[in-house]
This record gives sequence, structure tokens and C-alpha cells, in this order.
Amino acid sequence: MKFRPCIDIHQGKVKQIVGETLQQDASRVVENFVSSQSPGYYARMYREDRLTGGHIIMLGGGNEEAAEEALRAYPGGLQIGGGIKADNAARYIELGASHVIVTSYIFQDGKLQMDNLDAIAAKVGKDRLVIDLSCKERDGKYYVVTNQWRTFSDFEVNAAGIAQLEAYCDEFLIHAVDVEGKREGVQERLAAQLAEWTTIPTTYAGGARSLADLERFRSITGGRLDITIGSALDIFGGQLPYRDVVEFCRAGTE
Repeated sequence: MKFRPCIDIHQGKVKQIVGETLQQDASRVVENFVSSQSPGYYARMYREDRLTGGHIIMLGGGNEEAAEEALRAYPGGLQIGGGIKADNAARYIELGASHVIVTSYIFQDGKLQMDNLDAIAAKVGKDRLVIDLSCKERDGKYYVVTNQWRTFSDFEVNAAGIAQLEAYCDEFLIHAVDVEGKREGVQERLAAQLAEWTTIPTTYAGGARSLADLERFRSITGGRLDITIGSALDIFGGQLPYRDVVEFCRAGTE
């Protein structure tokens, strides 16, 4: 189990927000934390700590310059998502991203758009593509949600759906939207199922708030999934020491 760090950028600043509130007007977005440090500061810290496979997420438009700063600070060490399409994906690889992360571009009008998936995979290659399956629970099942997590697609996150998409990407990033940014603990059933279904590197995001949560996550997934943590970390205004998380995850892999 690896710790995958994050740099979430909103309005040009590094922030931690409650993701479901992003759909509202800017004055109503719930911000857990707004950093006085630049995206490059966090990227350099992750580089110094030898953390790979972390992700930059651009939350809305106008964040490209800030994201590029982070990519320049840690070339080859970070993935990038948010507004990624076939026509701009290669540029971010050229700027230093190890992978591009795609979600809304391939899930439109409530359906998986295979033409768009084929197009972006052709542009950057399977080994540079991460598919973000941000999902919410409905009627006991998990479905991909898009449009700033407002719109349910008909794509169910299950064994068959995972197997279908694995042919196109190098990794998955799975956001458990129901707990994202809320520090309420991980969605254990989803995490356990993902550990069974996935055969490629997969990062779970959502709800982790303590070393006890990490220990539980490692136990229920058999260490097969990686994890990212945002709002709970002290570097983002939370109580969980970043250094403790780095060392905890590193101790289980070295």
C-alpha cells in the first residue's frame, strides 16, 4: 500500500474542499482549507520525500498556470486531472506529468463514451492514462458520477465494468464521493470490493482521517490498493500528521 499525495487546485490556490459543494456557486463552496503555499511548494515536498504517483486535480477552469508550476517542480512524479481531453492530454505529458487523469471527458450524457476513450488512449497511450471513477452509492450499488459529481451515469462500478476499462488504462483513481472531504472514515465495502475487482494499480480517495483508518484500510484490502488523503492531513489544516502517514505507508512497503 502506497501513500499517494495530492495537490487540489481551485481558483489558482491549493485547497481542500468538500467535493459535492463544487457544484454550487463559488460563494457556497465549502472550503476545508486554503493554503498560503504554492502548488510548487507541495510538489517539491513530495519530490523530496520520494513520493510517486500523486495527483494534481484542477477543480474548474483557470487553474492551468498553477498546475504547470507543480509539474515543473516535480517532473515525472505527478499525475494531472481536471478538464483533460484528447486535444490537451499530450501537452500535459510534455509539461512533465507522468499520467493524465480522465473522467468527465469519457463519461458524458450519463454514458461511457467509447469514442472519447479511444481518442485519448490513442493520444497518450495506455501506459500514460489513469481513469478516475468518481462514484456514489445508489440502491446498494456504485455508479460513476460526473458534472462536478451532480450527474449519475449508468456505468456501474463492478467487476465487469472494471475489467472493461482496464484494457485502456494504466491505473484507476477511485473517489468515494459520499465521504470525500468529510473525514468520516473510508467506505469499507467499496474499498474491499475494489481490492477484489482490480488487477492494475488503483488509488482510493475518500474519508481517511487517522492511522487507525489506514490500518483498517490495509487490512480489508490486503494492501492491494493505494490511498490518498487530503483534508485530514496537518499540511492541509487537519489533525493527522503528514509525516506519520508517509512513514506508516512506507513501513508496509519496504
